[in-house]
Amino acid sequence: MIDIKYIKENPDEVIARLAKKGKDAREDIENILRLDGERRALIAETEAMKAEQNKTNKLIPQYKKEGKDVSELFVRMKEISNTTKENDAKLKAIDTEFKSWMLGLPNLPDEDLLAGGKENNQPLRYYGEARTFDFEPKNHVDLCTNLGLIDYERGTKLSGSGFWIYRGMGARLEWALLNYFIDTHIGDGYELVLVPHMLGYECGLTAGQFPKFQDEVYWLETAEDERRRFMLPTAETALVSLHRDEILTEADLPRKYISYTPCFRREAGSYRADERGMVRGHQFNKVEMVQYTLPEQSDAAFEELVGKAEALVRGLGFHFRTVKLAAEDCSASMARTYDIEINIPSMNGYKEVSSVSNARDYQARRGMMRVRRADGRIEYMHTLNGSGLATSRVLPALVEQNQNADGSINVPEVLQKYIGTDIIK
Repeated sequence: MIDIKYIKENPDEVIARLAKKGKDAREDIENILRLDGERRALIAETEAMKAEQNKTNKLIPQYKKEGKDVSELFVRMKEISNTTKENDAKLKAIDTEFKSWMLGLPNLPDEDLLAGGKENNQPLRYYGEARTFDFEPKNHVDLCTNLGLIDYERGTKLSGSGFWIYRGMGARLEWALLNYFIDTHIGDGYELVLVPHMLGYECGLTAGQFPKFQDEVYWLETAEDERRRFMLPTAETALVSLHRDEILTEADLPRKYISYTPCFRREAGSYRADERGMVRGHQFNKVEMVQYTLPEQSDAAFEELVGKAEALVRGLGFHFRTVKLAAEDCSASMARTYDIEINIPSMNGYKEVSSVSNARDYQARRGMMRVRRADGRIEYMHTLNGSGLATSRVLPALVEQNQNADGSINVPEVLQKYIGTDIIK
């Protein structure tokens, strides 16, 4: 959530910055300020009445001792009791509405981001050169099918469109990628965490995906008395709740985590003609990076995560670019995002394989994740995340960029120790 104090002190700025994300927040901010005022007035009135109630409670025995009539005091006590109960009910309703408006606001984009969507994304740097071929190259679907790496037909038979099966050397290649990612992260000092794949609502709320996007995940059918759960869309949703409702110390930070999980998304397997095969599906594998930092360290942490994602892609020998997203192309929870995009030759363009984002204190406020400073002050941490990496686009790029004229695939050197060969044929 956005800091209510910041909203109250800078309402026009908040409206202008959210407009860069394509959000017309004027009505939201007006309602938030109105409800905050009503809430504070009710609290003040109720506290004053309770103070009068306490004072009157002390007067009653004194008046009785002095032989005075206390009937009017009892009438007043009943009035106060009824009013405070009414105020408590009103306050509860106002708090619910206030929280709903606050939770509905996206994160403020960093001030240096351009307004608008994809059309205003800024490529920052390129690495390597696009692969050129002296033969007619195949697309990844044909390559994977011909080599028996991916079984699209039986994946569809088992679960419908948007699913596939890794087989034989395809499964080993997928596992080699995951091992390469995990070993690299562990070598960089990140803690490996294996999280549940079924999560409670609070995880989605803390991450900022709920309530707005709660229909975009797969919910599990449960009994009425059982906790409702959903299949995680990314390990970030779990990792950013690890310290929910906790207060860490300065010495505890930064916390650096990675997690491997399958990811489950409610999106079509090939809603665009150029996104065939594994490029977009309902389930894919990913290693996710998450950091908890002090506010003054979050910019450096962001650059570290971007550098790590770039290094992984560079290690595979890919031609890629790093892109700074415009405000509207950043997700609702994020203040800034850089995408790492690799070239998939058959698609005549770039596809994102890693998004690195800084949520600032937005997720921490939603999940009450705080840090106690050395001087005793308590404030909110910053949270950051980045894909390191998702495989469903890495593998298509790998087979296309490393294909030979005879249909075989050269295995990148960093993966050879995991898969036991330098060529798949």
